[in-house]
Amino acid sequence: MAKHQFEKVFTVEEANALIPRMEILVRGLQVEADALRARIRELARHHDSSITAMPLSDLIERYPQLKENAARMAEMAGQVEGLGCFLKDIDQGLVDFPYEIEDDVVFLCWQSGERQIIAWHTIDSGFSDRRPLPGVNKPYLN
Repeated sequence: MAKHQFEKVFTVEEANALIPRMEILVRGLQVEADALRARIRELARHHDSSITAMPLSDLIERYPQLKENAARMAEMAGQVEGLGCFLKDIDQGLVDFPYEIEDDVVFLCWQSGERQIIAWHTIDSGFSDRRPLPGVNKPYLN
């Protein structure tokens, strides 16, 4: 029996079928994150440079105009997670899909720009420890 339990465990085919949707969601998240960071830099320049170290929730409370970008990001991240996937890094565009291999669950690992799932890693490791899926001819993974 698998050590880890997930609501959804994907096949490679199911994960690959979601890639076009993931591309749209991850790109949207990247655009919103860039816009949010730009707005924070602008506020820091005009008001208080120390705000760049504040937690996002505190920033939004202090500057409600940031709420719109943050809400759009939360909505898109929720869509990724609602599909049973795990958003790992917005800037790198990393999304993991639970996948069963040899009676354990690991993560199929996808990075924005990859046309299909080419690698996996254990639950406790990450992108730098990706291993190729059988049959995938890819000279580099990380």
